[in-house]
Amino acid sequence: MVGLGSISTPMCTTSPLPSKPNPRNNFPGKLSHPLLGFHKVHSLSLSTHFSPQKNKLTQTHFTLKASSVGTADYTEEPATKVKFRTSLSVPDCSTSLSLLGTGQEKVFAIIGVKVYAAGLYVNPSILSKLDAWKGRSAAQIQDDMPLFKSFFEDPMEKSLQIVLVRDVDGKTFWDALDEAISPRIKAPTPVDESALSTFRGIFQGRPLNKGTSIFLTWPHPSKMLVAVSSDGLPTSNDATIESPNVGSALFDVFFGDAPVSPSLKTSVATGLATILK
Repeated sequence: MVGLGSISTPMCTTSPLPSKPNPRNNFPGKLSHPLLGFHKVHSLSLSTHFSPQKNKLTQTHFTLKASSVGTADYTEEPATKVKFRTSLSVPDCSTSLSLLGTGQEKVFAIIGVKVYAAGLYVNPSILSKLDAWKGRSAAQIQDDMPLFKSFFEDPMEKSLQIVLVRDVDGKTFWDALDEAISPRIKAPTPVDESALSTFRGIFQGRPLNKGTSIFLTWPHPSKMLVAVSSDGLPTSNDATIESPNVGSALFDVFFGDAPVSPSLKTSVATGLATILK
């Protein structure tokens, strides 16, 4: 697809994270859910900080504490054994984001195998906007499309981390992604065409090896940042996609009526139900 727009590549420094733990000493067991430690606090502070002494990330309205089974900074996606940080900082986000759920894709359509695991991270402040859904069960939340629509449209940061569990070439990855995105955009505008062309260009001719992370970050519903990293967290973004239609279509790929990773949507719904009790 040929577009008319241009892209920008924002640069920013990430918030400092605690040093990476020794995997042998810091994985006391699989966490039953990454956000069992998410709970409301009564502070009106607008600050965000990490306290190594208490192993706690404190943010507006909510805090994320380590699981009761230990002081792990990671949670494991059960099917792939991929370990996701319980909180992270990504480029061009105003605060650290917290893990809401993880899952594995069904089958990578183009080659018929499972290629990645994924985790959804959110600005914890977004959860205070969901009081209308308090008391809903995970099953009710999972089928509640107005909730996921409100979740996406809220102008708080959200980031999807995709971790490859096998080697795949960039073109194959994009073809599968495009196959899911394009049907969701019924009448693409020139802006949409340009955004899709930019998105495709990130992956063309680029090998994606096992362990590579792809971060799709929405700092706002009208903008999506894309970063690819083969070695830890990215320090800058590869591109900015400024098309509300493309951004919402991609979110729908993962959290719509027919998600490519049902286990991810289920995990996120379980996390929301736990928090909104």
